[in-house]
Amino acid sequence: MFSTLHIIVLLPFLLALVTPALARVFGKRLGWAILPMPVAVAAYLVRVLGSLHATGEGSTVAGGAAGEGFVAASWSWAPSIGLELALRLDGLSAIFALLIAGIGALVTVYSIYYLDEDEDLGRFYTCILLFMGAMFGVVLSDNLLALYMFWEITSISSFLLIGFWHESAESRQGALKSMLVTVTGGFALLAGIVLLGIAGGSFSLQSLLLERAAIQAHPYYPAIVLLILAGAFAKSAQAPFHLWLPGAMAAPTPVSAYLHSATMVKAGVFLTAKMGVL
Repeated sequence: MFSTLHIIVLLPFLLALVTPALARVFGKRLGWAILPMPVAVAAYLVRVLGSLHATGEGSTVAGGAAGEGFVAASWSWAPSIGLELALRLDGLSAIFALLIAGIGALVTVYSIYYLDEDEDLGRFYTCILLFMGAMFGVVLSDNLLALYMFWEITSISSFLLIGFWHESAESRQGALKSMLVTVTGGFALLAGIVLLGIAGGSFSLQSLLLERAAIQAHPYYPAIVLLILAGAFAKSAQAPFHLWLPGAMAAPTPVSAYLHSATMVKAGVFLTAKMGVL
């Protein structure tokens, strides 16, 4: 069943689809048409934050209303392979989602005044929205296969944002380097997720928590830890995967602020914290 959480994740993608058309209507003021979405998401998160627990203990409340500790909703997508858009908002994910929405709103305002009128504003805001939606998906996904899908969309959208000024060789090189490093790390993460699913018998993080002892005793456990950490380190530009970060600074300043100092590099921190309970 679709809920408020599904709307939070999917709305940026839907808005990205119509952004090129909105650009023809709003022109230089396009950012003001985009701004209400992250502001509304941030307002919702602030409203429910006080009722959430750090690890999501408590009962599930359908429809996106805050319950005793967390909000959860699920939509079965491809049940034959264990893929569902299962979302969970607890204290940890809410803090990161609030960062994504709040800083996204500030970056949108900054971009309105930073970008020239002759820039391709439709393409810029489309990529920002794709990145924002993917980041929401990363921090809210309870299904690890869905999390990986959103994880890779952040790599693709950041590639497009870093290379926004594609006429510049420096921008193209920075975008390519970031893509190669983060996608390679993503493959490591996928391998870790697959092994984790084999060891725990599920791709649901909540189900895996119930099998924590069995997972830790499994012979795959050391490989699972190393592969997931490799994915997290690559996304967060930690040594020895840090080489892509300086080249990424060739992006427009709002992009650098959003991707690197505020949200994308935090994805690895979030993943490490989330998976650290296993």
